[in-house]
Amino acid sequence: MDSPRQDLRSALVPIAAMLGSQVLISLAVLSLSVLMPAVARDLDIAPKLVGVFTAVIYVVASAVALGSAVWISRLGAVRVCQIAMIAAAAGLALNAAASVVATVVAVALIGMAQGPINPASAHILTQRVPRAWFSLVFSVKQTGVPLGFAAAGILLPLLLPVIGWRGASLVAAGVLAVGAIVLELLRARLDASVAPSGPSSGIWSSVRYVLAHPQMRVLGWSALLYVVAQHTFTFFLVTYLYEHCRLSIAEAGFLLFLAQIGGTAQRLVLGALGDRFPRMMLLGWTGVGIAIGAVATGLITSDTPYWLIGLIVFAYGTVVISWNGVSIAEFAHLAPPGQVAPVAAVQTSLAFSGAVVGPPLFGLIAALADYRTAFFLVAACVLAAAIWQIATAKRLRKALSGR
Repeated sequence: MDSPRQDLRSALVPIAAMLGSQVLISLAVLSLSVLMPAVARDLDIAPKLVGVFTAVIYVVASAVALGSAVWISRLGAVRVCQIAMIAAAAGLALNAAASVVATVVAVALIGMAQGPINPASAHILTQRVPRAWFSLVFSVKQTGVPLGFAAAGILLPLLLPVIGWRGASLVAAGVLAVGAIVLELLRARLDASVAPSGPSSGIWSSVRYVLAHPQMRVLGWSALLYVVAQHTFTFFLVTYLYEHCRLSIAEAGFLLFLAQIGGTAQRLVLGALGDRFPRMMLLGWTGVGIAIGAVATGLITSDTPYWLIGLIVFAYGTVVISWNGVSIAEFAHLAPPGQVAPVAAVQTSLAFSGAVVGPPLFGLIAALADYRTAFFLVAACVLAAAIWQIATAKRLRKALSGR
């Protein structure tokens, strides 16, 4: 019988394929945010509209995620990932048309691309990876998010002075199209080697199941609030540092790049810990760190030294980006046999809902009050979710010890 370590080695190709897919989709998702100061200037719109555009992406992504399990079963998870990459590439190419309408349609296409990636990955990986490695493997796969964001944060500002924001969008579109072609080389092998998901009882049955489950309910709502923190940080950082701290787009983009790299490393650390310690407790204490980071970021002023801004941004980014893989792994672990894709779809939709409401509300609060108030409110919401998870984890541990 193969050992879990040998089984993990045999799963390296699907892990790499899903990681690469996540990197490219994440690059597309962050591209408009990074380019927003230049886009807003040319289209004569307010840079804070990045919050609205982000909401459009995640409204679409949340809806698509809910229905993705059906298409994964019909077409195969890899084919669904390819369709997502083509949709993102089309959105990025359309963005280069340089009109507000084209940009709105573009972000909707990118939202369609974002929706099915987590359920598709969960469908493949849970059937190829030993349960003892769930947290680490899902955390490795989720490092594709900060890696893709880091690539957008460092590469797109470098392309700006050379080919402009339209050219940068087209280059990113080309990269997504190439990714879809490369994935075709693996499609038959990966989709053929993974059994189809079990019969689905319907989207809303899956939603009711997750929300009625004592652990999934806490994890799901907490993920929504954690995503509020994660996405307000990621999508507003460049604009915040540019407007509030008077940094250049390149300087702000570099700090975003460093934060994404820190978050990537921390995801791996947290993933390894999640296979050895109770995941919900880890997520709770991570939330405490996120709340502290949000407060510190809100306290930055235009007089704060650049090195201190960098230190705060790096520390906050490291913790606010780190938690997703552990959360997805716990959902996959708790899912009934054959129902990983539908359960992951609900988790993804809940999490993306945080991206729908978070950035526009954050932008509204920043416009009506100030950025500090917005960051403090994010900290309060995340702290409440963190305490909820810690209390639930303690209650579950006490119940198990009393058996």
